[in-house]
Amino acid sequence: MTVLDLFRIDGKVAVITGASSGLGVAFAQAMSEAGANVVLGARRADRLGDTARLVEQSGHEALAIATDVSDPESCRSLVDSAMERFGRVDILVNNAGVATAVPATRERPEEFRQVIDVNLNGCYWMAQACGRVMKPGSSITNISSILGITTAGLPQAAYAASKAGLIGLTRDLAQQWTGRKGIRVNAVAPGFFTSEMTDQYPPGYIESLLPSRVPSGRKGDPRELAATVVFLASDAAGYITGQTLAVDGGMTIT
Repeated sequence: MTVLDLFRIDGKVAVITGASSGLGVAFAQAMSEAGANVVLGARRADRLGDTARLVEQSGHEALAIATDVSDPESCRSLVDSAMERFGRVDILVNNAGVATAVPATRERPEEFRQVIDVNLNGCYWMAQACGRVMKPGSSITNISSILGITTAGLPQAAYAASKAGLIGLTRDLAQQWTGRKGIRVNAVAPGFFTSEMTDQYPPGYIESLLPSRVPSGRKGDPRELAATVVFLASDAAGYITGQTLAVDGGMTIT
């Protein structure tokens, strides 16, 4: 085995939530290219077919299941479908998420609760469902955000709280499961990547921040983030657990 072989995930089964668009599509395609069969979950079932076709073009199988991660039963159903089809779950990428940008004095309780319910609670329900069937050597990667670590100027209390909570959840699950179950749990904290969420920002807002806040001076390429997620799922990261890796062009050091 060469060092490059450590980065392969051949024969493994990866579950990816929020797989109907944006970064979820990039994660699914990258997992397939690295050797995995992929189980795709999202609320927008009509768009999962496009992601499934991208996976299959890489020569691996895809299973698309309509999933609402805020519903624990829906999470269990997704994992049950994966086990029925493939007999195993080795990788979970907790990517499903929503965001608001509402001033704190005007945010309605239901708006705040929805963000927490999807971004934080939903990750827990998915991790719980997968953790019950995963074997030693499996891994979970939670998609947090630099907004769980720092700020970007917009009023995003609910989103920031959910992503900071996800970092704490990552640490605790790693502490519970790595030694006892052999399941590694890590998080990535993306900076500015083009996605449906960043499309909601005011025009030119991100570009205005790049010179002062991002030493790399640019937005990230989704493939760069996807490669990091594949790395954390692979044996190359076999001694990494409980960590949050910022993939942000240096934003968190400014």
